[in-house]
Amino acid sequence: MMGLLGKKIKMTQLFDEKGRVIPCTIVKLGPCYVVQKKVKEKDNYCAIQLGFEKVKKGNKPMTGHFKKANLPVLRYLKEFRVDNPDGFELGAEIKIKDVFKEGDLVDVTGWTKGRGFAGGMKRWGWKGGPASHGSQSHRRIGSLGSGTDPGRPWKGRTLPGHYGCEKVTIKNLKILKIDEENNLAYISGAIPGYSNSLVIVKKAKR
Repeated sequence: MMGLLGKKIKMTQLFDEKGRVIPCTIVKLGPCYVVQKKVKEKDNYCAIQLGFEKVKKGNKPMTGHFKKANLPVLRYLKEFRVDNPDGFELGAEIKIKDVFKEGDLVDVTGWTKGRGFAGGMKRWGWKGGPASHGSQSHRRIGSLGSGTDPGRPWKGRTLPGHYGCEKVTIKNLKILKIDEENNLAYISGAIPGYSNSLVIVKKAKR
């Protein structure tokens, strides 16, 4: 399945032919570069490794890795499975128009915003305790156990804890508009991540 690496820019809205508002996310997709090819004879599977976003300098191992493809050091690397990697040249530039077109359905993978240690109301949507002045338990956790038997919390009990920084994939989003000049894709709906965070966009499986 082919895809591209990109960055979430911001949310905006577009209007369809009937004047209805469609919320969408602007994503800068590519340009990406072919850094390495994986072949079945050597690696037991077929894939191409794409790099995205140039950096000023890298360490010696990374510099040597990119030098094989005659490329500068890139910040992000990601493999995409393909049927035949021979159709790609090392160092080749892949732009948004080479992979996607308007109307395509895509799966977008990103990392959610980190919220640190969060309570149960924020993390799991608990309703909380009474809000009146007489109550002293507005957002507290309260009792967890289940009486004498089994006398302990059940497995899977929702609790306060670390919230966010999770890898999430939103499936079957539609590409509403493509700006080839600026490598921008307008994707319907919201996608995970903060502004300028890395996203992976793949063609949706039909």
